[in-house]
Amino acid sequence: MISAIEADWLSASRRAADALRAILAQRPTTSERAVEVGLGEGGDRTLVIDERAEEAVFHELDTLHAEGHRFLAVSEERGEVDYGDDAVRVIIDPIDGSLNAKRGISHHAISIAVADGETMADVAFGYVRDLATGEEFVARRGAGATLDGNAVSREPGERRRGGKLEILGIESADPRWVAQSAAALAERAHRLRAIGSIAVSLCQVAAARFDGLVTLKGCRSVDAAAGQLIVREAGGRVAFIAYSDPLAAPLDLEPHSPLVAARTAEGLAELAEIPSVNLMKENS
Repeated sequence: MISAIEADWLSASRRAADALRAILAQRPTTSERAVEVGLGEGGDRTLVIDERAEEAVFHELDTLHAEGHRFLAVSEERGEVDYGDDAVRVIIDPIDGSLNAKRGISHHAISIAVADGETMADVAFGYVRDLATGEEFVARRGAGATLDGNAVSREPGERRRGGKLEILGIESADPRWVAQSAAALAERAHRLRAIGSIAVSLCQVAAARFDGLVTLKGCRSVDAAAGQLIVREAGGRVAFIAYSDPLAAPLDLEPHSPLVAARTAEGLAELAEIPSVNLMKENS
Protein backbone atom coordinates (compact mmCIF):
# COMPACT_ATOMS: atom_id res chain seq x y z
CA MET A 1 0.00 0.00 0.00
CA ILE A 2 1.32 3.45 -0.94
CA SER A 3 1.52 5.79 2.05
CA ALA A 4 -1.09 8.53 2.08
CA ILE A 5 1.78 11.01 2.35
CA GLU A 6 2.38 10.25 -1.36
CA ALA A 7 -1.18 11.03 -2.46
CA ASP A 8 -1.86 13.91 -4.86
CA TRP A 9 -2.59 16.42 -2.12
CA LEU A 10 -1.98 19.40 -4.37
CA SER A 11 -4.73 18.48 -6.81
CA ALA A 12 -7.13 17.64 -3.99
CA SER A 13 -6.35 20.94 -2.26
CA ARG A 14 -6.89 22.89 -5.45
CA ARG A 15 -10.25 21.26 -6.08
CA ALA A 16 -11.34 22.04 -2.53
CA ALA A 17 -10.17 25.65 -2.87
CA ASP A 18 -12.08 26.07 -6.12
CA ALA A 19 -15.21 24.69 -4.47
CA LEU A 20 -14.80 27.09 -1.53
CA ARG A 21 -14.50 30.13 -3.78
CA ALA A 22 -17.72 29.06 -5.50
CA ILE A 23 -19.47 28.64 -2.14
CA LEU A 24 -18.48 32.15 -1.10
CA ALA A 25 -19.49 33.60 -4.47
CA GLN A 26 -22.96 32.10 -4.01
CA ARG A 27 -23.26 33.94 -0.67
CA PRO A 28 -21.80 37.39 -1.34
CA THR A 29 -23.40 39.34 1.52
CA THR A 30 -22.70 39.42 5.24
CA SER A 31 -26.29 38.45 6.07
CA GLU A 32 -25.95 35.30 3.93
CA ARG A 33 -22.55 34.36 5.31
CA ALA A 34 -23.24 35.12 8.98
CA VAL A 35 -25.85 32.42 9.57
CA GLU A 36 -24.67 30.27 12.51
CA VAL A 37 -25.28 26.52 12.58
CA GLY A 38 -23.59 25.47 15.83
CA LEU A 39 -20.27 25.21 17.64
CA GLY A 40 -17.25 23.55 16.04
CA GLU A 41 -14.87 21.10 17.71
CA GLY A 42 -12.25 23.87 17.78
CA GLY A 43 -14.49 25.96 20.04
CA ASP A 44 -15.54 28.66 17.56
CA ARG A 45 -19.06 29.34 16.37
CA THR A 46 -19.68 27.52 13.09
CA LEU A 47 -21.07 29.60 10.26
CA VAL A 48 -22.99 28.19 7.33
CA ILE A 49 -20.01 29.01 5.10
CA ASP A 50 -17.72 27.06 7.47
CA GLU A 51 -20.02 24.07 7.27
CA ARG A 52 -20.28 24.15 3.48
CA ALA A 53 -16.55 24.70 3.15
CA GLU A 54 -15.76 21.71 5.32
CA GLU A 55 -18.15 19.55 3.31
CA ALA A 56 -16.18 20.47 0.18
CA VAL A 57 -12.87 19.53 1.80
CA PHE A 58 -14.18 16.26 3.19
CA HIS A 59 -15.53 15.34 -0.23
CA GLU A 60 -11.91 15.35 -1.40
CA LEU A 61 -10.78 13.36 1.65
CA ASP A 62 -13.52 10.79 1.04
CA THR A 63 -12.34 10.44 -2.56
CA LEU A 64 -8.71 9.89 -1.53
CA HIS A 65 -9.81 7.34 1.06
CA ALA A 66 -11.86 5.50 -1.56
CA GLU A 67 -8.72 5.33 -3.70
CA GLY A 68 -7.00 3.43 -0.90
CA HIS A 69 -5.25 6.14 1.10
CA ARG A 70 -5.37 5.95 4.90
CA PHE A 71 -4.93 8.89 7.29
CA LEU A 72 -6.37 10.83 10.22
CA ALA A 73 -8.09 14.15 9.47
CA VAL A 74 -7.95 16.92 12.08
CA SER A 75 -10.48 19.62 11.25
CA GLU A 76 -11.57 22.80 12.97
CA GLU A 77 -15.28 21.94 12.70
CA ARG A 78 -15.43 18.12 12.93
CA GLY A 79 -12.43 17.40 15.13
CA GLU A 80 -10.56 14.15 14.47
CA VAL A 81 -11.98 11.91 11.74
CA ASP A 82 -10.42 8.46 11.36
CA TYR A 83 -9.69 7.41 7.79
CA GLY A 84 -7.76 4.34 8.85
CA ASP A 85 -4.22 5.40 9.83
CA ASP A 86 -3.17 8.00 12.40
CA ALA A 87 0.46 7.79 11.22
CA VAL A 88 -0.47 10.34 8.55
CA ARG A 89 -2.34 13.45 9.69
CA VAL A 90 -4.24 15.91 7.50
CA ILE A 91 -4.68 19.24 9.28
CA ILE A 92 -7.51 21.34 7.86
CA ASP A 93 -8.93 24.80 8.33
CA PRO A 94 -11.45 25.21 5.50
CA ILE A 95 -11.68 28.97 6.13
CA ASP A 96 -8.96 30.52 8.26
CA GLY A 97 -10.22 34.04 8.86
CA SER A 98 -13.91 33.17 9.08
CA LEU A 99 -14.74 36.55 10.60
CA ASN A 100 -13.19 38.26 7.59
CA ALA A 101 -15.06 35.95 5.24
CA LYS A 102 -18.33 36.60 7.05
CA ARG A 103 -17.92 40.36 6.72
CA GLY A 104 -16.53 40.31 3.18
CA ILE A 105 -13.08 41.47 4.30
CA SER A 106 -9.86 40.23 2.74
CA HIS A 107 -8.03 38.04 3.73
CA HIS A 108 -9.40 34.53 4.38
CA ALA A 109 -7.91 31.23 3.27
CA ILE A 110 -8.14 27.49 3.03
CA SER A 111 -5.26 25.83 4.87
CA ILE A 112 -4.33 22.16 4.43
CA ALA A 113 -1.26 20.42 5.85
CA VAL A 114 -0.21 16.77 5.63
CA ALA A 115 2.20 15.28 8.16
CA ASP A 116 3.87 11.93 8.76
CA GLY A 117 3.93 12.46 12.52
CA GLU A 118 2.24 14.30 15.37
CA THR A 119 4.09 17.65 15.53
CA MET A 120 4.78 20.73 13.42
CA ALA A 121 8.21 19.34 12.56
CA ASP A 122 6.50 16.41 10.81
CA VAL A 123 4.52 18.46 8.28
CA ALA A 124 5.52 17.38 4.76
CA PHE A 125 3.03 19.34 2.62
CA GLY A 126 1.43 22.72 3.12
CA TYR A 127 -1.22 24.47 1.03
CA VAL A 128 -2.73 27.91 1.59
CA ARG A 129 -4.92 29.71 -0.91
CA ASP A 130 -6.23 33.17 -0.12
CA LEU A 131 -9.87 32.85 -1.12
CA ALA A 132 -10.19 36.60 -1.65
CA THR A 133 -7.05 37.34 -3.70
CA GLY A 134 -6.65 33.89 -5.24
CA GLU A 135 -2.95 33.67 -4.31
CA GLU A 136 -1.77 30.09 -3.84
CA PHE A 137 1.15 29.13 -1.61
CA VAL A 138 2.47 25.57 -1.64
CA ALA A 139 5.39 23.94 0.17
CA ARG A 140 6.85 20.47 0.29
CA ARG A 141 9.36 19.49 2.94
CA GLY A 142 12.87 19.90 1.60
CA ALA A 143 11.66 21.15 -1.79
CA GLY A 144 11.01 24.84 -1.18
CA ALA A 145 7.87 26.94 -1.45
CA THR A 146 5.96 28.38 -4.40
CA LEU A 147 3.61 31.31 -4.92
CA ASP A 148 1.24 30.78 -7.85
CA GLY A 149 3.61 28.15 -9.19
CA ASN A 150 6.75 30.27 -9.01
CA ALA A 151 9.53 29.50 -6.54
CA VAL A 152 9.63 31.76 -3.50
CA SER A 153 13.16 33.02 -2.97
CA ARG A 154 14.86 31.87 0.22
CA GLU A 155 17.25 34.82 0.12
CA PRO A 156 15.37 37.98 1.15
CA GLY A 157 16.17 38.88 4.74
CA GLU A 158 14.34 41.32 6.93
CA ARG A 159 14.02 45.05 6.44
CA ARG A 160 14.51 47.37 9.39
CA ARG A 161 13.85 51.03 10.01
CA GLY A 162 15.57 52.67 12.94
CA GLY A 163 16.66 49.24 14.11
CA LYS A 164 13.05 47.98 14.21
CA LEU A 165 11.37 45.45 11.95
CA GLU A 166 9.77 47.53 9.22
CA ILE A 167 6.48 45.58 9.08
CA LEU A 168 5.35 43.15 11.78
CA GLY A 169 2.17 41.13 11.49
CA ILE A 170 0.12 40.48 14.62
CA GLU A 171 -2.64 37.93 15.06
CA SER A 172 -4.95 37.02 17.92
CA ALA A 173 -5.50 40.78 18.00
CA ASP A 174 -7.83 41.00 21.00
CA PRO A 175 -7.39 44.62 22.20
CA ARG A 176 -6.55 43.41 25.71
CA TRP A 177 -3.63 41.36 24.40
CA VAL A 178 -2.48 44.18 22.14
CA ALA A 179 -2.57 46.63 25.06
CA GLN A 180 -0.52 44.28 27.22
CA SER A 181 2.13 44.00 24.51
CA ALA A 182 2.00 47.57 23.18
CA ALA A 183 5.29 48.83 24.64
CA ALA A 184 7.25 45.78 23.46
CA LEU A 185 5.66 45.96 20.01
CA ALA A 186 6.65 49.63 19.77
CA GLU A 187 10.24 48.72 20.61
CA ARG A 188 10.46 46.04 17.93
CA ALA A 189 8.24 47.17 15.05
CA HIS A 190 8.11 50.27 12.88
CA ARG A 191 4.59 49.40 11.66
CA LEU A 192 2.01 46.72 12.53
CA ARG A 193 -0.40 44.86 10.27
CA ALA A 194 -3.30 42.69 11.47
CA ILE A 195 -4.74 40.65 8.61
CA GLY A 196 -7.04 38.42 10.64
CA SER A 197 -5.78 35.09 9.29
CA ILE A 198 -2.77 33.30 10.74
CA ALA A 199 -2.35 31.20 7.59
CA VAL A 200 -2.29 34.22 5.30
CA SER A 201 -0.05 36.19 7.66
CA LEU A 202 2.49 33.36 7.69
CA CYS A 203 2.50 33.42 3.91
CA GLN A 204 3.28 37.15 4.01
CA VAL A 205 6.38 36.29 6.06
CA ALA A 206 7.29 33.58 3.55
CA ALA A 207 7.05 36.07 0.70
CA ALA A 208 9.13 38.65 2.65
CA ARG A 209 6.18 41.06 2.68
CA PHE A 210 6.16 40.93 6.47
CA ASP A 211 9.43 40.91 8.36
CA GLY A 212 7.86 38.87 11.14
CA LEU A 213 4.65 37.67 12.74
CA VAL A 214 3.58 37.15 16.33
CA THR A 215 0.39 35.64 17.69
CA LEU A 216 -0.35 37.30 21.01
CA LYS A 217 -1.88 34.16 22.47
CA GLY A 218 -1.93 30.46 21.66
CA CYS A 219 -2.72 29.38 18.12
CA ARG A 220 -4.12 26.08 16.92
CA SER A 221 -2.49 23.69 14.50
CA VAL A 222 -5.36 24.04 12.02
CA ASP A 223 -4.46 27.72 11.61
CA ALA A 224 -0.69 27.36 11.42
CA ALA A 225 0.42 23.90 10.26
CA ALA A 226 0.51 24.62 6.53
CA GLY A 227 1.76 28.20 6.81
CA GLN A 228 4.64 27.41 9.14
CA LEU A 229 6.04 24.89 6.64
CA ILE A 230 5.68 27.47 3.86
CA VAL A 231 7.68 29.98 5.93
CA ARG A 232 10.43 27.48 6.68
CA GLU A 233 10.69 26.28 3.09
CA ALA A 234 10.94 29.94 2.01
CA GLY A 235 13.99 30.40 4.26
CA GLY A 236 12.25 31.92 7.28
CA ARG A 237 12.21 30.86 10.92
CA VAL A 238 9.31 29.64 13.06
CA ALA A 239 8.96 28.86 16.76
CA PHE A 240 6.10 27.71 18.98
CA ILE A 241 7.64 29.27 22.04
CA ALA A 242 5.88 27.21 24.73
CA TYR A 243 8.25 24.38 23.78
CA SER A 244 12.00 24.07 24.12
CA ASP A 245 11.94 22.40 20.70
CA PRO A 246 10.45 25.18 18.54
CA LEU A 247 8.53 22.79 16.26
CA ALA A 248 7.21 20.40 18.93
CA ALA A 249 3.66 21.81 19.03
CA PRO A 250 1.14 18.97 18.57
CA LEU A 251 -1.07 18.62 15.52
CA ASP A 252 -4.37 18.63 17.39
CA LEU A 253 -7.13 21.16 18.12
CA GLU A 254 -5.78 22.77 21.28
CA PRO A 255 -4.10 26.23 21.28
CA HIS A 256 -0.91 25.01 22.94
CA SER A 257 1.46 27.87 22.20
CA PRO A 258 1.90 31.33 20.74
CA LEU A 259 3.67 31.38 17.40
CA VAL A 260 6.45 33.66 16.22
CA ALA A 261 7.85 33.73 12.70
CA ALA A 262 10.52 35.88 11.14
CA ARG A 263 12.83 36.14 8.16
CA THR A 264 15.92 35.84 10.40
CA ALA A 265 16.99 34.14 13.61
CA GLU A 266 17.65 37.56 15.14
CA GLY A 267 14.12 38.73 14.40
CA LEU A 268 12.67 35.50 15.78
CA ALA A 269 14.52 35.90 19.08
CA GLU A 270 13.29 39.48 19.47
CA LEU A 271 9.67 38.56 18.87
CA ALA A 272 9.77 35.67 21.34
CA GLU A 273 10.31 38.18 24.16
CA ILE A 274 7.10 40.17 23.64
CA PRO A 275 5.27 40.05 27.00
CA SER A 276 1.94 38.49 25.98
CA VAL A 277 3.87 35.78 24.17
CA ASN A 278 6.40 35.32 26.95
CA LEU A 279 3.71 34.92 29.60
CA MET A 280 2.48 31.75 27.90
CA LYS A 281 5.82 29.98 27.90
CA GLU A 282 5.85 26.60 29.60
CA ASN A 283 8.47 24.07 30.47
CA SER A 284 8.11 21.38 27.81
